[in-house]
Amino acid sequence: MGRIFEVRKATMFARWDKMAKNFTRIGKEIVIAVKAGGPDPENNPALRRCYINAKAVNMPKDRVEAAIKRAMGKDHSNYEEITYEGYGPHGVAIMVETATDNPTRTVANVRMHFTKGNGTLGTSGSVAFSFNRMGEFKIKNKNQNLEELELDLIDFGLEEIGEDTEGNIIIRTSYNDFGSMAKALDEKGIEVETAELTRIPANTVELGEEDANDVLKLVDKLEQDDDVQKVYHNLK
Repeated sequence: MGRIFEVRKATMFARWDKMAKNFTRIGKEIVIAVKAGGPDPENNPALRRCYINAKAVNMPKDRVEAAIKRAMGKDHSNYEEITYEGYGPHGVAIMVETATDNPTRTVANVRMHFTKGNGTLGTSGSVAFSFNRMGEFKIKNKNQNLEELELDLIDFGLEEIGEDTEGNIIIRTSYNDFGSMAKALDEKGIEVETAELTRIPANTVELGEEDANDVLKLVDKLEQDDDVQKVYHNLK
């Protein structure tokens, strides 16, 4: 019984850590969105996207509103969005998106994670060519006909449509068509679960279990860093 309790407790703490990380990440995104486009989600698509993603991770409304107030205040942090590129162990390409109020600290930490994880932090453009920048929307599958949905959305920049492992419908557009698709889904009354600008690997690297774990350990360390927003890799 004691062992079962310890496992459950560890699982619970891991869930809390992930939730806290998601809240911090979205809080920074809200600050950046408000600073760039104002506090009204009706006139700020980036902030509207933050609302959608906050709901997806059950971020309390008061925390969302607090982040907006911080962004409008004189003493709020000025976050800078910086992307780092490099190679993990076994030649796997990795891109790290950060939001930081101290770039010197952030680059030092990211470099440390790469070095300790037997990877190499590269220069700008060193691995970006291995990824396609795309918009990605997740919507609930309510027995929609995917072929009909594809025809309905193709004029708004649809490039890919399919299902994830949980049965949700995934819609992808080019980076430039993200706003058009978001508007189209809204006007058609299609409820969006999450809306993200993401990076999809153009090709993937397949590794054995042990080597793959080496890469995933580095990815995990990067994701735990407070300044890191998202980590992308081309490990299959």
